Amino acid sequence: LFGFTVPTLGPRWLFFFLGAASVSGLALPIVYLLHWRFPSPNPTTPGILVRQAIWGGVYFDLLAWFQLGRVLSLPLAVGLAAGIVVIEFALRLAERSRFAPGVPGNE
Repeated sequence: LFGFTVPTLGPRWLFFFLGAASVSGLALPIVYLLHWRFPSPNPTTPGILVRQAIWGGVYFDLLAWFQLGRVLSLPLAVGLAAGIVVIEFALRLAERSRFAPGVPGNE
């Protein structure tokens, strides 16, 4: 029965919202543990951890969206993941190059 019914607009967007929230919530401890286990020279703020966990929710929503349209494939999933990694790398690079007065080694 569930495979043959098309959800209306409200339940479909509720699925995407709850999916992103749940995957982000599940990814947050994993992201924290990865940053704790493999520390970087620059300090990791809580905002960075939350942003990276939200990327997991966005990735889940994109995969679900493409699967509902029956266009999801392995190269597409890998390409989406690579794109998210490149965007996160660019954001971290921009944060690292930001000038902060009073910080040692930043003069």
